[in-house]
Amino acid sequence: MNDMPKMLITSGGILVVIGLLWQFVGKLPGDIFIKKGNTTFYFPIVTCILVSVVLSLIFYVIGKFK
Repeated sequence: MNDMPKMLITSGGILVVIGLLWQFVGKLPGDIFIKKGNTTFYFPIVTCILVSVVLSLIFYVIGKFK
C-alpha cells in the first residue's frame, strides 16, 4: 500500500517529461517531408530511430534490475 504514491508520482513525472519532449517529435533534421500541390508525404525516419534507441535503453535498464 505504501508503494502506490511513489508509483503515481513516478508515473506523473514520466508523463510530464514525455509531454515536454513530444513537441520535438517529428520535427528533427533528417525527417522526410515532401509537399507537392495537394499531396503531402511525411516520414519521420530520424524520429523513429531516436525513439527506438531511447526505448531500447529504457528496457535494457529495466531488464538489469530484474
